[in-house]
Amino acid sequence: MDKVSGERASGKKRHRLQVIHDILSIISDHRNSIRPTPLMRYSNLSSMSFSEYCTELVEKELIKEVATGKRGKYLTLTDKGFRYLERYRLIIGLLDEFDL
Repeated sequence: MDKVSGERASGKKRHRLQVIHDILSIISDHRNSIRPTPLMRYSNLSSMSFSEYCTELVEKELIKEVATGKRGKYLTLTDKGFRYLERYRLIIGLLDEFDL
């Protein structure tokens, strides 16, 4: 169906913006702190794709890595990441409202 909103028939790929939204939403849904491996599993991406997305999101300051000593690292949203989620949902709401 719609690539932007993530509604899809089986076999169709997610749009890049939807994948970013999914990653950020998963982090947010896990009390803004999740380890990389579970995030990769929940986001349903290959390790290579996941690594590329995470690198991009860190560079664009939508997420940050937090080292916790022995327990490794966690990924958390930045304020910019929270703003992305808010605006993405607003845009999807507008598209749905006008049946686009």
